[in-house]
Amino acid sequence: MKDLIRKIVIVLLQLEAKIVLKKYKPRIVAITGSVGKTSTKDAIYTVLATTFFVRKSSKSFNSEIGIPLTILGLPNAWNSPVGWIKNLFDGLALILFSHKYPEWLVLEVGADRPGDIKAVAFWLKPEVSIVTMMSAVPVHVEFFDSAEQVREEKSQLVRATPKNGTVILNADERLVSSLRTLATGKVLTYGAKNKADINGTQFGFSYGVESNLQTNVSSQKHSFPTGIHFVADIQGEQELVEIEGALGRQQMYSTLAALAVGHVLKIDMEKATKAFRGHVSPPGRMNIVAGINNSCIIDDTYNSSPVAATEALHAIRDIAVSGRKIVVLGDMLELGSHSRTEHEKLGKLSAEVASEIYTVGPRSKWTYNAALEAGFSEDHLFWFADSADAGSMLAENLSPGDVVLVKGSQGIRMEKTVEAIMAEPERAKDLLVRQEKEWDGR
Repeated sequence: MKDLIRKIVIVLLQLEAKIVLKKYKPRIVAITGSVGKTSTKDAIYTVLATTFFVRKSSKSFNSEIGIPLTILGLPNAWNSPVGWIKNLFDGLALILFSHKYPEWLVLEVGADRPGDIKAVAFWLKPEVSIVTMMSAVPVHVEFFDSAEQVREEKSQLVRATPKNGTVILNADERLVSSLRTLATGKVLTYGAKNKADINGTQFGFSYGVESNLQTNVSSQKHSFPTGIHFVADIQGEQELVEIEGALGRQQMYSTLAALAVGHVLKIDMEKATKAFRGHVSPPGRMNIVAGINNSCIIDDTYNSSPVAATEALHAIRDIAVSGRKIVVLGDMLELGSHSRTEHEKLGKLSAEVASEIYTVGPRSKWTYNAALEAGFSEDHLFWFADSADAGSMLAENLSPGDVVLVKGSQGIRMEKTVEAIMAEPERAKDLLVRQEKEWDGR
């Protein structure tokens, strides 16, 4: 019965969303990919908001129900029947009465199984479509047997972009850049490795003393990473981009995609790049959080996949720290037959970059064992069944100057580790993922 009611609600919400699109005629930017959708969506919003009245998907609303909710400007009612009834009536009111409606919608489009993107892309008809990254090891492999199947599903957004629209592709990703042959309109590319229309060069990390991160002061000052900077080049025009509060090359890629959208819409490049000085990366995506004992946390706990985890480890490898580099890795879920191999790869890479390694979850025993086999000291290698337990041990052992990377899939709840070691746990609801009451007890 619950499944039937859910299907009815989805059908009604989608019907209302389609009518709202016809009535208000907003222009649509749609983003898909296996990694980086939310960060790219938020970056695009930052650029478009300099010039237009724009709405973006809330958090990671990218499904058959999340997309209509964004179009209608409605919240997730979770398990509340009254909340869903209210949502349907509010959607109807948007149709029956005139409201001030955004000029642009910036929407994530995700896929859990074949057909998900096709089901929404052709009624969205995005004016601008972006494909971020795809992994050679597909996530959700219980529904997708191969990376090629994932590519085919993501390609539906490209196919749905009309001839007068623009498709924006990551030039550094082979599976993504190959989609250009399917576009019927204009194609723009962005990247940092291969030649692209929008290029990122001179990537680097920004640093500051502990006072930039936390309120307490010790007699010894420690330098911590505070963000990234790089030069964006669009057809010979160059601007410095500075982003505070988040790390990793993926932040650069998200920003380049956003600048590509700004270029399509003729937003002044200097104006667009300056907007990132106030940009706030979504929680759990390589965010910098102040840790206890004058330490620094890199919070990458929203979700995990082989590509995202590898990028996170590369980031902690490349930053300069005055203390230890501590890596906390939770299970990567939904990898099917690839699970053992991919966890072992992370164990080997972690052994190359970390001073201490904490692993969490049954699959991460493979990570633990691989690090041990790679020669990593057993005295600095730990395994936990629960993320909160890992946080408790970390809280007892962090020293001034330490930098801690925390990463794992949603189901492992690695944000509990971050909460145990953050300097201001009272700010957890503002800074961390999955803080809604509906996640309590999960």
